[in-house]
Amino acid sequence: MKRTTKILIGLAVLLIIARLLLPYFVLRYVNKTLADMGDYTGHVEDIDIQLIRGAYQIDELRVRKVNGKIKEPFLFIPKTDLSVEWKSLFKGRLVSEVECYQPELNFAFSSNESSSQTGVEVDWTAFLKKLLPININRFAVIDGTINLTSLITQPRADLSLKQFQGEIRNIRNVEDKNKNLPSPVVASANVPGYGGNMDFNANMNLLKVVPDFDYNLRFNELQLVKLNPLAREYANLDFERGTVSVYSELAMMNSKLNGYVKPLTKGMKIFKLNENKGRSIGQFFTELVAQAGTAVLKNQRHDQVATRIPLNGTIENIETAVWPTVFGVLRNAYVKAFRGEFDNNITFQDALKTVKEDFKAKRAERKAERKEKRAERKAERKAKREARKKEKGK
Repeated sequence: MKRTTKILIGLAVLLIIARLLLPYFVLRYVNKTLADMGDYTGHVEDIDIQLIRGAYQIDELRVRKVNGKIKEPFLFIPKTDLSVEWKSLFKGRLVSEVECYQPELNFAFSSNESSSQTGVEVDWTAFLKKLLPININRFAVIDGTINLTSLITQPRADLSLKQFQGEIRNIRNVEDKNKNLPSPVVASANVPGYGGNMDFNANMNLLKVVPDFDYNLRFNELQLVKLNPLAREYANLDFERGTVSVYSELAMMNSKLNGYVKPLTKGMKIFKLNENKGRSIGQFFTELVAQAGTAVLKNQRHDQVATRIPLNGTIENIETAVWPTVFGVLRNAYVKAFRGEFDNNITFQDALKTVKEDFKAKRAERKAERKEKRAERKAERKAKREARKKEKGK
């Protein structure tokens, strides 16, 4: 056997051995990285590497809170696929894509730190970069679950999103650098605890610290009777039947936002004369008055009560206008019924307009300040001149 042939065989054997050992070393690195994340810790069961595709799969990733009382892990992903995004590589950009299959995310809200599990204590981006040093350009969730426990603590109200499907594309803006909002986002889920579903569509700029966005969000046909624990606690009434759908459009640029929320109820019934369960006298009259108010403010033809609540301000201080909300109820009842759809009258240009108006207002304010300072300096110079004249006169 020739020497060259022996060398090639030896290299082939070394590559095979390296390929067999590589998952072991990567697994150790990943688990070492996840072991200490401050208040959280993580562990991976297995890793499979596919060199030809430029990818590796993580099996059974679990992240849990250290010293927490929550039994469920904060995050559990049975399978995660991390790979090079080849179509972007052909455009001269080395970026990656991540797909998570059947992930489960468990949030818990509580004033007690040990019973709270929100993940805000950890910079997840930093750990994700360690696991995949190449910038992520696409992120997808397939058949996920999001559980929000004790979203409202008194009375306790939980919210779960099942069969969650979501995708974010062009995160690193590989495709079109001229767009203000280059990253499309889509998501949908069922809301089984309330009998409805959720749909979300947006365009975003995720390269900013505070992202700019323009979104549409819809919760469709949630059952009002499922809201009775909250209705009894905060309004001293409960619902007998009916559904509520919520439509929202919101645009934000440089933390300035503009949009609306449109709640729309169908077939709502509050008061029932012969209610079997125990009902106090106060609740009886509250429900009677609420039902009478509903009858007055309801669009009789469409059997619906609805309004449009405008949203303006900043991300830290969202303002709602009372009178437009009241007029919205009356408009739905007596002028024209709101439709169960998006109004499609909020665009990113609205947020841009708000930013421009704010800039103009600040510029006018600075101009007024400069004018005031000039007037003060002029008054000081005049006072000094008069003082010198008096000195000369003496």
